[in-house]
Amino acid sequence: MKLLTKFNLIFVLLFGTGLFVISRIAYQFLIENARSQVLKQAELMMASARSTRDYTSEEIKPLLVTNQAHTRRFLPQTVPAYAATTIFSRLRKNYPEYVYKEASLNPTNLRNRAVDWEADVVGFFRNNPDKKEFVGEREAPTGRVLYLARPITVAQSCLECHNTPELAPRALIKAYGSGNGFGWRENEVIAAQVVTVPMAVPVQIADQAFRKLMAYLIGIFIITLLVIDAALVVTVIRPVRRLAQTADRISKGELDLPELPVKGNDEIAQVTASFNRMYVSLVKAFGMLNQ
Repeated sequence: MKLLTKFNLIFVLLFGTGLFVISRIAYQFLIENARSQVLKQAELMMASARSTRDYTSEEIKPLLVTNQAHTRRFLPQTVPAYAATTIFSRLRKNYPEYVYKEASLNPTNLRNRAVDWEADVVGFFRNNPDKKEFVGEREAPTGRVLYLARPITVAQSCLECHNTPELAPRALIKAYGSGNGFGWRENEVIAAQVVTVPMAVPVQIADQAFRKLMAYLIGIFIITLLVIDAALVVTVIRPVRRLAQTADRISKGELDLPELPVKGNDEIAQVTASFNRMYVSLVKAFGMLNQ
């Protein structure tokens, strides 16, 4: 096996081992980074929903309540949860993977009722009032999902509709009945904002970044190997090959060969100089024997 082939095999083995280790570490890093990006996006969406709730409660509701009383028809546009959910539904046109829900233990609109795992999240906030955010993962029929949740507490303004059926607006009772959404207490955690996204989203982001990273690393490896091979050929392989060829010719009796050129002061140059001295000594010895 030639020296260059041996060197390439050793280099490929070492680089391959290092590349494998780096790839495992890099992939985990990229997964965590992608997960962080997705959560940041979810936080931004949740903040937008919260702002929509506040705007509806402070700006829109006072304008529509008068009209609602006049028409005796309940207007869902006065409900912060309705406004936030509606705005997010439109936002999903650009971000279809993200799902927003205001999961409530006792909602007026039953479509907002918390399912088992959402009820557990609300229960977590009720049992840990100092916690303002919860991040978790769970298995869903479509695969593993990542979710971000924040508590929704009952404000004084909420009790205008959710205290008792007797105190609630007649239009609300007519629209949703008197069986749900009542008995709330001020400052009680009654629901949670929940944004869910499939884990396939951060995994896809990480996979794309990982493929790009590996392409760059392999490209750098190939270029590095070619450059090192070229340098090895020029500085080692060719000088050693000339030494081997010259030694072979001398062994066949050719004693009129010129000395090999010596360039530099590295180990190859020192070996070449030593070879020249040996060759000169050999020629002189043969000359003395032939006299």
